[in-house]
Amino acid sequence: MTGRPHRTAPDDAGHPSDADPGKPLDADAGQPFDADTVHAVCRHMNADHADDSLLICRTLGGCPDATRARATGLDADGMDFAVAVAGIEVPVRIPFARRISERAEIRQEVVRMYEQACDALGVPPRSAERNSRSRPGLK
Repeated sequence: MTGRPHRTAPDDAGHPSDADPGKPLDADAGQPFDADTVHAVCRHMNADHADDSLLICRTLGGCPDATRARATGLDADGMDFAVAVAGIEVPVRIPFARRISERAEIRQEVVRMYEQACDALGVPPRSAERNSRSRPGLK
């Protein structure tokens, strides 16, 4: 996890977070994604791509023994996860390949991370058709 503070989205159980839904995410630091966008992306990842998040965190996040991963936030520079390792939840930050500023770029970066994780493990990624379907959280 980087030393730079960042906001996280509320989790699906509704636990409070430091995300302020009325203020753009890290507006002072030039972060382009508001709390609603962050929450929608995290909700989508956790509901529809939990296995992908786990694969990403095991390989790119340096947690090969992780048993669960939950997206908790993102900003222009990377995505944050809460990862269960040996029964303990630890924060993991995975940087994007480049700084992003558009919502569509979030999906591109997540797909890139997923494909990189698959390549590192020597497993084939899901079919391109399934990966290219538009989903509400990652438009």
